[in-house]
Formats: sequence, structure tokens, C-alpha cells
Amino acid sequence: MRTRIGLKTAALILPFLAASAFAADPVVHKAEAGTSKTEAMAKGQDLYTKNCSACHQPTGAGLPGAFPPLAKSDYLVKTDRKKLIAGVINGLQGEIVVNGQKFNSVMPNLAYLKDDEVANILTYVFNTWGNPGGTFSAAEIGAVRNPPAKKGAAAAAAPKA
Repeated sequence: MRTRIGLKTAALILPFLAASAFAADPVVHKAEAGTSKTEAMAKGQDLYTKNCSACHQPTGAGLPGAFPPLAKSDYLVKTDRKKLIAGVINGLQGEIVVNGQKFNSVMPNLAYLKDDEVANILTYVFNTWGNPGGTFSAAEIGAVRNPPAKKGAAAAAAPKA
């Protein structure tokens, strides 16, 4: 048996039905909320183990004279976040000083990692081994990987007639 409702009634009911349908859908809420810090830490630990621990060691202690420590690292505290992100994406070469020790080796780029993966690794490192804490987002990583064009750059690059 079908029930018919008028257009006015339908117009009143539809917004509530749509809202309640989305409210009950946990996938929508999870996507809106992004990755929690707990999830980022778990994913970051796995990614760190696969991509970083050979040099920086599973404990974050690094290898003296070769690869700098990430554990209790003053370099993480004093270096601009964008520079840290760029170091992971583009690699790092040349002398750096970490906890008073000089290191001059090559860190390969990890540009093959997705933005959320880089964010998870950095979130894990920043919240482990006595580091200061904090989170990184995929959007923050993407902004460093693909910086917005400068206002004058587009006009300067445009062909002249």
C-alpha cells in the first residue's frame, strides 16, 4: 500500500531525512574529521619503520657520526616546520648540527610518499622519544610540496603577444 504526501509536506520532511541519513553514516563523519592523532601515530610508526629506521634506527637514536638522532632532537625544535617537511620530501644534504654534533651525510628524498604518509611519519617522530609533540596534516605537507604560485609569477610566465 502506497502513501501519498503533498509537495508541502515533502518539502518540510526532506531536509530532515537527508540530515539524519548523513548523521547516521560514520563514513561521512570519519572523512570530515580526518585522521586522529592515535591513527596518525600508528600509521606513522609503521611508515617510519619501513622508510626511516634503517638510518635513524628503530629507537630514533641514529648512528653516531653518520645519521643524526631524531630522539630528543633539538634540530626538530629549532628548525622551521616547512624546512623539516621539505627535508623529508626532497631529501637533505650538507652539514647539520643535531644536539651539538655535526652530521654531513645524505638523506634520500621520500617524495614517493603521499602527503598523508609524510604527515603521519612526522607526527609519529614529533610525539615519540621525548620530542616536543604536535601533529602534521596532509594539507600542510601538500602546501610545501606544491606551493601556490606567486601572484606575479603567472603574469611573468605568460607569453607576450
